[in-house]
Amino acid sequence: MTESLTPIPLTAAPAEAVLDGLDAEQRQAAATLTGPLCILAGAGTGKTRAITHRIAYGVRTGTYDPHRVLAVTFTARAAAEMRSRLTGLGAPGVQARTFHAAALRQLQYFWPLTVGGTLPQLVDHKVKILGEAARRLRLTTDRASLRDFASEIEWAKVSTLTPEGYLARAASRPEPAGVQHQAFAKLYQAYEDLKQDRHLMDFEDVLLFTVAMLESDERVAAQVRQQYRHFVVDEYQDVSPLQQRLLDLWLGGREELCVVGDAAQTIYSFTGATPDYLLNFRRRFPQAEVVKLVRDYRSTPQVVKLANVLLADRKPGGSAPWAEPLQLISQRQAGPTPQITQHADDDAEAAWIAAQITDLRDAGMPLSEMAVLYRTNGQSQAFEQALASAGISYQLRGSERFFSRREVREAMAALRTSSLVNEQEPVPDSVRAVLSSLGWSRDAPTSTGAVRERWESLAALVALADQLAAERENFSLRDFLAELDERSAAQHAPTVEGVTLASLHSAKGLEWDAVFLAGLCEGLMPITFAKEQQEIDEERRLFYVGITRARTHLFLSSASARHSGGRGKRTPSRFLIPLRKELGLEPAARQIAPSSGRTNPNNSKRKRAVSCLGCGEVLVKGAEVGRRRCANCPPRYEEAVFEQLRQWRLDYAKELEVPAFMVFSDATLEVIAEKLPSTDEELLEIPGIGEKKLQVHGQRLKDALSELGESSSVSSR
Repeated sequence: MTESLTPIPLTAAPAEAVLDGLDAEQRQAAATLTGPLCILAGAGTGKTRAITHRIAYGVRTGTYDPHRVLAVTFTARAAAEMRSRLTGLGAPGVQARTFHAAALRQLQYFWPLTVGGTLPQLVDHKVKILGEAARRLRLTTDRASLRDFASEIEWAKVSTLTPEGYLARAASRPEPAGVQHQAFAKLYQAYEDLKQDRHLMDFEDVLLFTVAMLESDERVAAQVRQQYRHFVVDEYQDVSPLQQRLLDLWLGGREELCVVGDAAQTIYSFTGATPDYLLNFRRRFPQAEVVKLVRDYRSTPQVVKLANVLLADRKPGGSAPWAEPLQLISQRQAGPTPQITQHADDDAEAAWIAAQITDLRDAGMPLSEMAVLYRTNGQSQAFEQALASAGISYQLRGSERFFSRREVREAMAALRTSSLVNEQEPVPDSVRAVLSSLGWSRDAPTSTGAVRERWESLAALVALADQLAAERENFSLRDFLAELDERSAAQHAPTVEGVTLASLHSAKGLEWDAVFLAGLCEGLMPITFAKEQQEIDEERRLFYVGITRARTHLFLSSASARHSGGRGKRTPSRFLIPLRKELGLEPAARQIAPSSGRTNPNNSKRKRAVSCLGCGEVLVKGAEVGRRRCANCPPRYEEAVFEQLRQWRLDYAKELEVPAFMVFSDATLEVIAEKLPSTDEELLEIPGIGEKKLQVHGQRLKDALSELGESSSVSSR
């Protein structure tokens, strides 16, 4: 937290008071302050509560100097949440950061002292440099290939492989973008040479340079180890070899390390993450204390049972290792039985989900407590359409940044001015008074569109003020602004009213009262390209993560065909078989729920067949034809570029006072994100852009694309 925040004062109450309210296992973990500690924490078992109370207890007892504790996690949002909780527990000053943020801070401080000169400039994206290196080697430079090259370089670096070392390990890996491994190793080296010549570094270099600095200069290593005496690593199942190497250097042979993780939630293996360090922790530290957190406080017994059954269905042995999963025990009262449904087509499935959401909303459940989760981002369109048709607001996770919204920026500016004048009123009252002038009212507007979106943003700020004022003593308006500043830096947005639409990967770490897991058919769950046992296992874990996001209501659905009237070639996911058995349902039958009744727009005319550029299947659904991609195949564009284009479209549509889809459809934006056209001729080649669209929106789109510049793949973390 920033220094302006007012911490809870350390009272005369005994230090043990910080352990009150913890269950037996959480208390055991929190009270174990020294020596190596491994906390195996299942989904919903309160791991963040356990480790923050452990740190606070260590500070309160004098065992820890708060300024010598480093807590490491994987997202800036999780780190900000940890700092916020520690402040609330009376333990400010503890450093909670991501691996990269902690390493960059050390690099910035020590670089002038050890290397001299200025630190290389950090580049956000690899594509521009990779493109130049590929052209020099006469390799393919289309954006899809460059994205694959970037991902392969990222994997190699976090696996601590040089270009020479990559060749020794690459034999078992697919050839990136169809390029032979030897040629790719040369590309990797050329990329590194270009960066060095231009005094640049990429995201992975931050860790590599810090490792090199600590390994080569014992004085620097000693100073870092003097600064940090106690380490906590959250989500330890997701560490890469490079991150583990850095952690070992920070430790310097010491054993004051607490790790927290769950091998059953390892879903980022494709980025180089491995659960091996978690699973072998006791082998490395034979005297380590191991605490298992299995009491699930999040989900009902019905949800927990299905999660356990899913993991138990994968028997140990076979061609890939499988760790014995934690058996969760729900601590909540019984809830409704999860539902498994099969539908005629994607539209029917989406319409059914929208109807269930309407029923839950009418029964009093906030829309913000519901989520629709799916395997690939390309599946969102059907749900967007169905929810919009039903008049249900929604938010796409990872699309629009909350703190970038105009009304939020205006609100923060107005609150900052107010804080200079009035610090006497309770914070919630001050926030309401200020935001009332910007469009907030106690009752939500009945209209939709921009007015409703603006109100929802302001209402989220009001709700956050209420929450923080209730949690913290002597909470001031300046404290609230400091909290907003930190959340803005970490993109830790408050809750916005609306159903969440998100991919399963992006849902990690979140939870809702009602969760709809959609599109659960073979080819999507598990995904088509998961062939080996290890890849199938990762898909099972991803499905497990999706199930454990639900607190009370869980809906599992699939569709037999993509469009109404299509041949029902899809089969429900193999992962549903043990779940149906557990629920006493018959095996999935061919008799399915009624069709949506929507006709396939391509049936009325004879058109030249258009095939998916990924798998070659003939496309018949309008949006798929526009994308040149079926719903089963992963996108070929960079997600970061697509989301920036969505944000531009939203802002531009608000300016024009028209719905966003009237500017360009999502399908059109996807092709734009892939092709990145720069001329009128290239724009006219994009499906969905004709002469009229070009005339009305072409120049603004070209300006937006120019501002985006070069962009690369972003990590799914």
